[in-house]
Amino acid sequence: MSVIYLLLSLSILVAIVFFIAFIYSVRKGQYDDSYTPSVRMLFDDELVKVKQEKLTKD
Repeated sequence: MSVIYLLLSLSILVAIVFFIAFIYSVRKGQYDDSYTPSVRMLFDDELVKVKQEKLTKD
């Protein structure tokens, strides 16, 4: 039974470490997407054309 307590406490400790690492990486900007906003304007015209085609067909 004591092994269960040990494994449970170790797993909670590992989860906390991973959560802290995730928060740290988010705050440092690792997940910031700098590529998509510059390319997004190239795809907007296609979406507008598709919407207009749907409206004209209806």
